[in-house]
Amino acid sequence: MSRASIGVKRHFTSPDTSVYDMMEWEERIAFIGNRETGQVAFEQANVEFPKSWSQTATNIVSQKYFRGSLGASDRERSLKQLVGRVVDTITCWGDEEGYFASELEQETFRSELTYILLTQQAAFNSPVWFNVGVADVAQQVSACFILSVEDTMSSIKDWWSQEVDIFQGGSGAGLNLSALRGSMESIGGSANTSSGPLAFMQAADAGANAIKSGGKTRRAAKMVILDIDHPDVRDFIVCKQEAENISRALQGIDGFDVGFDGKHASWVPFQNANNSVRVTDEFMQAYLEDEPWQLRARRSGEVVAELPARELMRLIAEAAWDCADPGMQFDSTINHWHTAPVAGRINGSNPCSEYMHLDNSSCNLASLNLLKFLGADGVFCKEDFLHVTRVMFLAQDIMISRADYPTERIATNSRSYRQIGIGYANLGAMLMAVGLPYDSSAGRAMAAAITALLTGESYRMSTKIAHRMGSFDGFDADRDAMLRVLGMHAAAVQNIELHPLSNGLIDSAVSIWSAVCTNAQKHGVRNAQASVLAPTGTIAFMMDCDTTGIEPDFALIKEKQLVGGGKIMIVNQTVELALQRLGYSTEQIAGIKAHIDRTGSILEAPGFNAEHTRVFETATGENAIHYQGHLGMMAAVQPFISGAISKTVNLPEATSVEEIEALYVEAWQQGIKALAIYRDNSKVAQPLVSTASSAVESAAVSSKQELPNCREARNYEFRVADVKGFVNVGLFDNGQPAEIFFHITKQGSTLSGFMDNFGIAISLGLQAGVPLESYVRKYVGTQFEPRGMTDDPDIRIANSLLDYIFRRLALDFLSADVLERLHIFSVSERAERLVVDQSTTSPVEPEPIGKSDPNAPMCGACGTQMIRSGSCFACTTCGTTSGCS
Repeated sequence: MSRASIGVKRHFTSPDTSVYDMMEWEERIAFIGNRETGQVAFEQANVEFPKSWSQTATNIVSQKYFRGSLGASDRERSLKQLVGRVVDTITCWGDEEGYFASELEQETFRSELTYILLTQQAAFNSPVWFNVGVADVAQQVSACFILSVEDTMSSIKDWWSQEVDIFQGGSGAGLNLSALRGSMESIGGSANTSSGPLAFMQAADAGANAIKSGGKTRRAAKMVILDIDHPDVRDFIVCKQEAENISRALQGIDGFDVGFDGKHASWVPFQNANNSVRVTDEFMQAYLEDEPWQLRARRSGEVVAELPARELMRLIAEAAWDCADPGMQFDSTINHWHTAPVAGRINGSNPCSEYMHLDNSSCNLASLNLLKFLGADGVFCKEDFLHVTRVMFLAQDIMISRADYPTERIATNSRSYRQIGIGYANLGAMLMAVGLPYDSSAGRAMAAAITALLTGESYRMSTKIAHRMGSFDGFDADRDAMLRVLGMHAAAVQNIELHPLSNGLIDSAVSIWSAVCTNAQKHGVRNAQASVLAPTGTIAFMMDCDTTGIEPDFALIKEKQLVGGGKIMIVNQTVELALQRLGYSTEQIAGIKAHIDRTGSILEAPGFNAEHTRVFETATGENAIHYQGHLGMMAAVQPFISGAISKTVNLPEATSVEEIEALYVEAWQQGIKALAIYRDNSKVAQPLVSTASSAVESAAVSSKQELPNCREARNYEFRVADVKGFVNVGLFDNGQPAEIFFHITKQGSTLSGFMDNFGIAISLGLQAGVPLESYVRKYVGTQFEPRGMTDDPDIRIANSLLDYIFRRLALDFLSADVLERLHIFSVSERAERLVVDQSTTSPVEPEPIGKSDPNAPMCGACGTQMIRSGSCFACTTCGTTSGCS
């Protein structure tokens, strides 16, 4: 074996200076409050972090990753301890395995990796921070697993057992169930028939729910896949749609709570897994040509049914329209890019659909923070980016040999094929910061060029490691396929659209991929897979990213965590960077930010050039990116990713079944490997939480109406989180609100005084003729503390006192048609409407009032509304994710 040096060099650090001395440090309090109960969810005093780290990142890292019992002397309290534990362990493993040509190279690697992690330029997936270097703990480093199942009871039981082990470790798993006999197929030649895959799916779903109920604060993350020619594929397609109908029926009955993590949620089957249908090019062609499609028995291969391909596709689109499942995975595309087909085909994926490789394998993830590589001049620093890629990729490969795995088969495949999932976060923020719309040819070109650099430099590093350490075990057998796929990646670089901001990156990518192909021929390749685009929920917050994974910016306003608890709403820092890049003055930027702070939108901001509107498009709100923009970005970067992309394409409520059907076809035609969609308001388990996104509407003001000395009134008592209050509403003779008085039980507090005076201001407006509807439009959805669960059966969750009060007033005083227009309903009314909606095919899209992602659940750990993170959800307060990374 050649012992050529891998060639790790100093870039950020010096051998004469301690890395820890290169930044300023300070002690803080890490604090997370539970918004549902008003109690402290986590608190650790005297934690030590660099001054450059936000309070949010401090809180998440302290709670999630510091090891040792809280309050014990051995509890980690400094980022130096955490990063030192991980880096020292990886460096020691690398030395023992023979990765370093000298002690100098070893210390260079240690210093550079430490600096990269401390400066938030990159981060490993959560299991690395949980486990690496911790005594008496399994050294699991992978977040993503693919399992397999055969058509025997012993294999099915093994599947269940393996899932339990993986879920207990905080990771997720996926598998393809297509090997299991259909429910009409016989058992052992007898008259008895198989239970079919859905029966075993339901049993596994119950097990996953029990693991979550046994102490986890999130549902188990899992993916279940079925091939399009399986005899039970029709039942599989509609199983979650039928389960959603059960949710809707139960939710409309008093006393039943089947919302996300509701008391009776476990009564509804199939809720712990993402479902995907695997379709081939042959099926898609049959769909286009309106030809029949055959379903085949698993054992004999005989045709058991034949039906139009378009009927199956319409069934998929209808189910996805109704409940967001199933997604689609394009099997022929996936296996066309497979680097190790001799070892076995790609049948499954992890829960979030980004890791796709051999059955019984795993993938350890890491992500780079793209905004960190943007200079003050708006130029992307490719030298820094390539260096960080090399160091992180080397660290990931070192971990594979010494890591622990949940099963021996996974351990064997992982060490033999050495799958790595390097990726990035903050793409949306980076594009905005350089003044490029997410949904633009220029934005897609820059994203494609950066992705080509990432995967190209990763594979170039893989060839260098192979030169010293040897190729992956299956390289010789799959040499032709490996070299073919590398050539496909290299050829795709030539198709990236040219743009001034990305031309230099494209030139570098061409050079790097040329070197990859040459080196792979000469030295081999260390890793069968190099890159994926994962959701990056928790680690994105650890790196203080504004956006996760490949996602665009979620909204122009974000919550900022304060030391010792509490939050304020601030305009994203990325907005200011973008405005500077676009040439706005300091005064103009201040005015625009003030407008965004008031309205949640950049539209109609003073001094704002409407030509720049598309730069500030976000995933939600008035200036939202069209779903075709999301699809276009996925298509642009997919040719430069070894695996796939975790992303859900959000669709407006008025999207038709036909549009969803066309979207799936377009995704296949553009070479995307997998697609999941979510249509607004298509699920019961979705608390509707709003953010202020538009200014108060102008109202026709008439002369002040006088109130009689004796007038009717309506009184309310309520509780939001830990705050109790009373509202007295005086009425006009027509029964409409004329005056509002608030009484908050926290006497003498700033909140109490504010609410007293706010009531007077609202009363003056009502008496001057301002319609109640205008106030409802403005204040429903406003966010500030206190917020959380209420004691009102019609309004389960409030985002603030004003959000609750004006929802309550709307329900009691506004007409049904106005409530319809504003999309405000009580819990029971919403459930009834969802059941009725089953008979319609084109629900009317309501006028927006600035909703956040309606499918986002409340965090089980701290009660915060979560945000979309790829095809998962992530909590911006404590870092909890609903997925596997």
